Amino acid sequence: MNIIETPFEGLLLLETVNFTDHRGGFQKLFNYDFFNENNLDTDFKELYFSVSKKNIIRGMHFQLPPFEHTKLVYVSKGSILDVVVDLRKQSKTYKRYFNIEINDSDAKCLYIPKGFAHGFLSLKDDTIVNYAQTSCYAKNADVGIAYNSFGFDWGLESPIVSERDINFERFENFNSPF
Repeated sequence: MNIIETPFEGLLLLETVNFTDHRGGFQKLFNYDFFNENNLDTDFKELYFSVSKKNIIRGMHFQLPPFEHTKLVYVSKGSILDVVVDLRKQSKTYKRYFNIEINDSDAKCLYIPKGFAHGFLSLKDDTIVNYAQTSCYAKNADVGIAYNSFGFDWGLESPIVSERDINFERFENFNSPF
């Protein structure tokens, strides 16, 4: 595995071990020793995956303290435009966003530390996005900011967004607890 730094402290792109041959492929997404040696969080408590049609936006999600979590995101099928917003008030990149395309053939994961809102746009039908999180789902702490309220251009006139995600608080009205 290799670590690619981003301009955001703690937000990392991880190049994973990826083998392909005539049978198909094999990808190692997590290695405890590697994470531990690089001071990355290893205490994952829940694993999720979502299946999305093209032009679906999911986000911008996070959990409030004390239920916040580090998240490891990877795509096992399809392609996404992954987007995070820094909610950490003491960060040099507070209120800024980062985006990157992640797909099933580039063998990359996004390591998102605590204090970021996360969302993505599905670029292909039946895209499968996988998440490992270091805290369990806490319904009363599960919140978000409106996907269209922090200045990012998703490149779509009519995205498909859940009612819940549409009704999240606008970023300019959000008082970050991070």
